[in-house]
Parts: sequence; structure tokens; C-alpha cells
Amino acid sequence: QVQLVESGGGLVQPGGSLRLSCVASGSIFSINSMAWYRQRPGKQRELVAAVTTGGSTDYVDSVKGRFTISRDNAKNTVYLQMNSLKSEDTAVYYCHAAVRATSDANHRPYWGLGARVTVSS
Repeated sequence: QVQLVESGGGLVQPGGSLRLSCVASGSIFSINSMAWYRQRPGKQRELVAAVTTGGSTDYVDSVKGRFTISRDNAKNTVYLQMNSLKSEDTAVYYCHAAVRATSDANHRPYWGLGARVTVSS
């Protein structure tokens, strides 16, 4: 069994910062890409940022220069540092990882349950 658990969500004022964390645990053999998605009210889930095992990153245009994704491979953890938050960043943020479990021959997608981020004054 593999689990992804997010933490760090909450309520923050516009212009503020939050840091999300996601820890992958269980019978893990290896992890490829890790990413953060979000689902804003009334919108479809969208990719926010992704990071490869080697540290290459990619961001949706709306968060470039404000959000930073990073990972600690030794801890099976991915982070999302969110600065200069705007009301339109309000969403449930989901962690995603391509994980190969010890009982598996392939990497498969796993999701966390989500962390709610509310940006409001």
C-alpha cells in the first residue's frame, strides 16, 4: 500500500505565503515524477507544478515566479512554497506521484486526499 498525505493548507490573506508538504509512505520501491494539482471552485483539476527525480521543474503560467516546487528524495516528500498568494489561488491542492510499489513492476499514479487553501481577507 502506498499513501500520499498532504499538510500545510489553511487560510491566508492575499499577498501571504503558505508551504504545502506531501509525504509518500508505504511499500515504495521508487518514485518518478511528483506534482501538485489544484481544483478551484467550479473548475476542473489542473496541474500547478511538477518536479522530476532529477529536480527539473515545470509550472502553470499563472503561478510562475510565485510558487516553487521542490522535493526531498530521501524523505519521499514534495513541497510547494506559495508566495504572493491571490484570491484566485483558493483551491484544494492535491499531491500526485508516480510510484512503483515493492510489489509492482511499474510506476502507477497515486493521489493524496487534498489540502484546502483559502486566500481571503
